[in-house]
Amino acid sequence: MLQSRFKMPSREELKKRMDNIPDNIMKECPVCHATFFSMRAGKQRTCPNCGFGFRITAKRRAKFTFDSFNEIDSDITVPKQYTDEKYMAKVAKAKKVTGIKESVLTGIGTLDKMQVAAGIMDPFFVMGSLGSATGEKITRLFEKATDENLPVVMFTASGGARMQEGIHSLMQMAKVSQAVEAHNKAGLLYIVVLCDPTTGGVTASFAMQGDIILAESHALVGFAGRRVIEQTIMKQPPKNFQKAETVLQHGFIDAIVPRSDLRQVLTKLLALHQKEDANG
Repeated sequence: MLQSRFKMPSREELKKRMDNIPDNIMKECPVCHATFFSMRAGKQRTCPNCGFGFRITAKRRAKFTFDSFNEIDSDITVPKQYTDEKYMAKVAKAKKVTGIKESVLTGIGTLDKMQVAAGIMDPFFVMGSLGSATGEKITRLFEKATDENLPVVMFTASGGARMQEGIHSLMQMAKVSQAVEAHNKAGLLYIVVLCDPTTGGVTASFAMQGDIILAESHALVGFAGRRVIEQTIMKQPPKNFQKAETVLQHGFIDAIVPRSDLRQVLTKLLALHQKEDANG
């Protein structure tokens, strides 16, 4: 009787059921390895167990970070001089996935009625790599902020320089750094938020030039990749090597802020800066 009531489904029926299960219904955290329903990550896409922030598009971050966000320089994209078919296919796919034309979204955002020039790198656009158009957009953002007396908040998430563009990519490090320095000389605030991952030429330039450097929990922060370092020193680095928490211990980061608290912390920092200006 029990056998007839709880009859096992056939292989075909099981396959049909499996085919009807939505993709990505479960998620595993790469840090604590907790497994949970994707919906528990919430709109900010964080691990409910350890707070690790999963990679998100620049547009999603802008939406939950700022009260309002008006994009600038939206038409700047990879110059036509690059004709490599594989590279351009990657760029075309990235545009479709992210909804932007380059690996950084730039604009003027507001937090509690305070205006801020903001740059948000997108790890889904050719791994957030620093190309010539990326550098141009960030440079223009700093120049606009300097002209309009605005602080800058930069969210970095990048695999480093975009090697498909050769020396033109590497030149962006100096180009952006020059604009950062001009902004600094004008006495304006620059806040960096290091997101997962922040590596390569971005780390070696504007990601580490902020007046205040924050990082999201467990973000990967470094210059060379782990495998490159292992092959160079012929040793295995510690397990927590290049984690934001380790970088903080060695004095390269001012604070680690969970993604859920970033909006509040940025608002406080901007307000304190305004008060400092008002008091002379």
